[in-house]
Amino acid sequence: MKLAVTKDQLLTGLQAVQNVVSTRSTLPVLSNILLRASENRLEMTATDLDVSVSCNVEASVSRAGAFTIPAKRFSGIVRELAGLEIELDVDEKSACTITSGGSYYKLLGLAAEEFPNLQGFAEKSRLVLPQDKVRTMLRRTSFAVSTDETRHVLNGIFFSIRDHKMTMVATDGRRLALADEDVDVPAETVLEFIVPNKAILELSRLLQTKGSVELRCGENQIAFLMNDDRGFSVLLTSKLVEGNYPNYRQVIPGEAAERVTLAREEFLSALRRAEIMTSDKSNSVKLNFTRNNLTITANTADIGEVRETLAINYKGKDVSIAFNPAYLMDPLKAVETDEVFFDLTDDLSPGVVKINGPFLYVIMPMRTT
Repeated sequence: MKLAVTKDQLLTGLQAVQNVVSTRSTLPVLSNILLRASENRLEMTATDLDVSVSCNVEASVSRAGAFTIPAKRFSGIVRELAGLEIELDVDEKSACTITSGGSYYKLLGLAAEEFPNLQGFAEKSRLVLPQDKVRTMLRRTSFAVSTDETRHVLNGIFFSIRDHKMTMVATDGRRLALADEDVDVPAETVLEFIVPNKAILELSRLLQTKGSVELRCGENQIAFLMNDDRGFSVLLTSKLVEGNYPNYRQVIPGEAAERVTLAREEFLSALRRAEIMTSDKSNSVKLNFTRNNLTITANTADIGEVRETLAINYKGKDVSIAFNPAYLMDPLKAVETDEVFFDLTDDLSPGVVKINGPFLYVIMPMRTT
């Protein structure tokens, strides 16, 4: 294999794929990136056997071929090279000569045949969505994914596509985030699947504000093909989480007794300040709603106490309700609106954060003594 490629193109491809490179695998080849050159394109692929990412970039290929190269060391070399163009020349023993300007490296790789065979899958459905829409929905839900591996069906985001609408849901049992958007798909399209958290993290990183993403759904796999206006294409493939997602609609409260309009940034800033006075053992802040007033307090025995007071438009009954401050701040960070609405009923019922848009967030209260 022999080719020339610009440093920018090569770095872009490496940045797209290197995050899924396995660092603790018993298979040495999983620490490598597969490079495949043909027809003036260089394809880079990395996998941990559950999630795979491939990226195509332009290259001047004089001898087609494929081999694998150590990801971390190769990326380090490419970042430090001073030249604008990089030449790669691989011999039959998978030794790669890297030259750029006055720099010369020889880096030993492994044969392409040792890399896992990442064959395509029989897709059931295919649809195209705007990248920015999917990116926004992921940002509004991914923070609520469970990390408890004993409840594996919660270790990802549930996707539901039906009736021209796409819904994403994430929950860890203590809070639930839901986002939905209208999508232009055939009326008969009905899809439901759970995408694991590692794939969600990679997808969130790869999605751009422009361009489209093509979703290809198989029996137990999902693929996202992203294209942008720079000529790059990135393909993320992942196994799906097996199992049935719980009926999330059961935990969404009906009409609340009170709805409070809050300035998002002001509310978020007050919560940030109050969180400073909490601890791992006493990790709650209390929201005290009284007439036209919200007081946020935290009192930790071995640290001290804090009180934050906000003027609000509230004329309901007095309510005091405690929450984990991090859980309450997460949705405020994930939306961009100036205002949020906080629905509450009493000190033992879930709180619900909403916006003027297709998003809601349910948070369970904490019991305080």
